[in-house]
Amino acid sequence: MSEPLWRTHPLAWKASGSFFEWKKKKLFYKISGEGEAILLLHGFPTSSWDWKDVWEQLSQKYKLLTFDYLGFGFSEKPKEGHYSIFEYADQAEFFLQEQGIKSLHLFAHDLGDTVAQELLARFREKLSGQRIGGPDIKSVFFLNGGIFPETHRPRAVQKLLNGPLGFLFSRLVNKTSFQKSFSEIFGPTTKPNKEELDGFWECVSNGGGKAIYHKLIRYMRERKSFRERWVGSILDSPVPFAFGDGLIDPVSGKHVVERLKELRPEARVYEFQNIGHYPQTEAPDQVLKAYLNFRTSV
Repeated sequence: MSEPLWRTHPLAWKASGSFFEWKKKKLFYKISGEGEAILLLHGFPTSSWDWKDVWEQLSQKYKLLTFDYLGFGFSEKPKEGHYSIFEYADQAEFFLQEQGIKSLHLFAHDLGDTVAQELLARFREKLSGQRIGGPDIKSVFFLNGGIFPETHRPRAVQKLLNGPLGFLFSRLVNKTSFQKSFSEIFGPTTKPNKEELDGFWECVSNGGGKAIYHKLIRYMRERKSFRERWVGSILDSPVPFAFGDGLIDPVSGKHVVERLKELRPEARVYEFQNIGHYPQTEAPDQVLKAYLNFRTSV
């Protein structure tokens, strides 16, 4: 059986999905499969296409839902948009409500980890009676991400984008510079090929993405400001969670695992040797095996 075209072409991924409207803006989404619902949350600076290599197999067992946050992938990218973890979590809740999903599991990566942490914080508030509404969360599986802001090691390009002159630096980013810096966070033997790099750039640059690049990075500031809320959501998690990590990721690698084990020694951790920041594309079989093992334990 030939692999689906969207595995290598993001425009085919777009064609296989649809759009919903949130605050008069169109956001891209994709749904496949039947069974228990899983919401897959993507990272910065890419899109839901990040899940392309695990999507088909997971959809044979579960109902998968994913979307591109405002400003990412094939969703609208307004220059005046408000880009925030809280907004992305609002978009997720709205999307789930539109689809009639009341109970689900979360599967997140990178920036998506923090979105999942905010959703988990809201669920804790719901359980304690401080909040009404929102989906019931059954479990969370995190992949490489800054779940602890003190362990996050941003790349030079991220620091520049997050700085006072980020709006100027974003104009200098082009396909060549993006692909070079992006490849550096992958493992030495699992780097994306040219076709994949072209696809990732398509998702980033589509719809004027470069113009808001410096605004999308502001989640790094939020992580520090709301550390207590978001770290607390996993240190005192009301649901089972696990962390899968490509250990040689320079941004969120082995050092994050060590911090997690320090704060929660009993936490379930899956370590991917010789893998970088994108385990779901670098080692999809390992990620699938880890995730299915975790779900069996749940």
